[in-house]
Amino acid sequence: MQDLIPSIVMNDTTLFNNTKIAFSLKSDVALERAYFLFKMIANAPLVKIGTLFTNLALDMHLPVEGLIRATVFDHFCGGVTAQDCMPVIDTMYTKGVCSVLDYSVEGKEEEIQFDATMHKIVDIIDFVAEKQAIPFGVFKPTGLGRFALWQKKSEGSKFTTDEQEEWKRIEIRFDTICKKAHASNITLLIDAEESWIQDAADMLVLDMMRKYNTKKAIVFNTIQLYRHDRLAYLKNTHKIAKTEGFMVGVKIVRGAYLEKERERAEENGYPSPICKDKTTTDAVFNEALVYCIANMLDIAVFIGTHNEESSYTAIGLLQKYSIAPNDSKIWFGQLYGMSDHISFNLAAQGYNVAKYLPFGPVRDVMPYLIRRAEENTSVAGQTTRELALLKEEKKRRKL
Repeated sequence: MQDLIPSIVMNDTTLFNNTKIAFSLKSDVALERAYFLFKMIANAPLVKIGTLFTNLALDMHLPVEGLIRATVFDHFCGGVTAQDCMPVIDTMYTKGVCSVLDYSVEGKEEEIQFDATMHKIVDIIDFVAEKQAIPFGVFKPTGLGRFALWQKKSEGSKFTTDEQEEWKRIEIRFDTICKKAHASNITLLIDAEESWIQDAADMLVLDMMRKYNTKKAIVFNTIQLYRHDRLAYLKNTHKIAKTEGFMVGVKIVRGAYLEKERERAEENGYPSPICKDKTTTDAVFNEALVYCIANMLDIAVFIGTHNEESSYTAIGLLQKYSIAPNDSKIWFGQLYGMSDHISFNLAAQGYNVAKYLPFGPVRDVMPYLIRRAEENTSVAGQTTRELALLKEEKKRRKL
């Protein structure tokens, strides 16, 4: 595969070193807060202790939400409501960086809560429809139905009569959101789930692509490429799309549930679905990147990555195939509060870039925030790189 990746990957490694552009929107105070926060995240035992304390404090209804809001929440989230996020959205857009408003409320179990989430996402699509700075909608499948039901459907287990009705309501919620996105011409990114419930989500997303991606890619599935079977899934989806005459929308990421996936596989005695190591994952991700960009007649791709090498690979591929940096079929995406050196430097070069901007009540967003802290702790080099860049910018400003 290496010969398919342009030489820019090996030769040009300077674009993301420009800290002046990367942190141009951060005040000195915000820069210091970010540095302090990543120093804390770099300490794995401290993250575990902090997670336990935070969960305990919230369960006991202790007044800690203000402290959370002033530190980790404001760094990784845009606000409590969509309207709260607008100052952040508008400011990033002045630098060419768009936003993906992500209602990051997780772990619900009741039908009334799933209906409320559906209505919330539809309202968000209405909210962003006239805003150039927010060209996307997003949701997680488990936001629309019980985790256990997704698992049962993925396993092919027989539903009870009540469960059949419950699943029909999930299908209706799915279609309601996708139909709204199609009518509003808003790209809809559907997040990935754990491997043992992903098959059911894939089935519904494929049906939505058939229905709403006939002229352009509106509905995007998310493919976690730390799973060794997902490149084959991508190619098979593309084959189906070419046969049936619709566009593939795909967000490619490495993955978010690595430790949980490996632990479950070991506990249940089945082969892990995860690639054997990060080097293999990186190779599979880049191969998927090559495949998507080489087939952009039929595929629109959102490249969700904090990896500099993969970003350079994408740049080189666009140059190789003479694809404009601002082609509407290709986007780069990072999480808000992370990898500003990639996001803002890409945008400064004219590439399409969007930050995932989570929002929601502080208490309800805590599972997302905890996952972000744990992810930064577990990914080798991520936090170290963030700290080095923040330190460099602090030094540059002093000089």
